[in-house]
Amino acid sequence: MAPPVDEPRWTVNDVAAYLHVERGTVYTWRKRHYGPPAARVGKHLRYDPDEVRAWFRDRRAA
Repeated sequence: MAPPVDEPRWTVNDVAAYLHVERGTVYTWRKRHYGPPAARVGKHLRYDPDEVRAWFRDRRAA
């Protein structure tokens, strides 16, 4: 049985599209230590889609 394949990591553009915000907003959040966690891969930021979804779920209005 083959191991499960991880969903590809998201770019800043992917996160911005998912959250319906400008990509500049994602960068601003990162500078302010807010927003979903990211990892640097070389000069690029990459996001785990599950962590982005969890971050969003945790911030939904009750």
